[in-house]
Amino acid sequence: MTARPRVVLVGPPGSGKSTVAHALAGRWQLAERDTDSDVEAVAGKPVTDIFVEDGEPRFRELEHEAVRVALGEHDGVLALGGGAVLHPATQEALAAYREAGGVVVFLDVSLRHAAPRVGFNQSRPLLLGNPRAKWQALMTERRPVYEAVATVVVSTDGITPAAVAERIEAALADLRAGEPGDDGATGEDGSGA
Repeated sequence: MTARPRVVLVGPPGSGKSTVAHALAGRWQLAERDTDSDVEAVAGKPVTDIFVEDGEPRFRELEHEAVRVALGEHDGVLALGGGAVLHPATQEALAAYREAGGVVVFLDVSLRHAAPRVGFNQSRPLLLGNPRAKWQALMTERRPVYEAVATVVVSTDGITPAAVAERIEAALADLRAGEPGDDGATGEDGSGA
């Protein structure tokens, strides 16, 4: 990879990927990119319409292609859609990115803190029906994958996007210093959050 993102953010709906990407991009004076927006631009319609009109498999194909392209050309902060990590080829692409020195940050969040951010009353294709139960089921399914693709884990519970950005910067500094950052402790430093 000639160009690669400075950092890639992964996590479930409500973890703050887009807002944290914006905060980091502002701090670092870099561009931010969201693969859900890329998918919508290619498809010419919102994610919800892609799910309804074309089905989830088509959305996942578009999503994987968006991730592949962004990993190869974007050199700023990249936020992936919540389910992007489920595609095996995306997992391989993230592994190659990490092997090339890239950093994947899993933004972890509890249901209690995700609920107000997600707005379970809004239209989200995978959360139709009982949104809280569906979110919990999604998280149970996806957590092992988020943890497997991540270089570091940062909790976003009860803190601002700016504070999450600070924790990510601290994790990156620890990685540069050679300290372990993938044990899930990053961001769990008891700093009052």
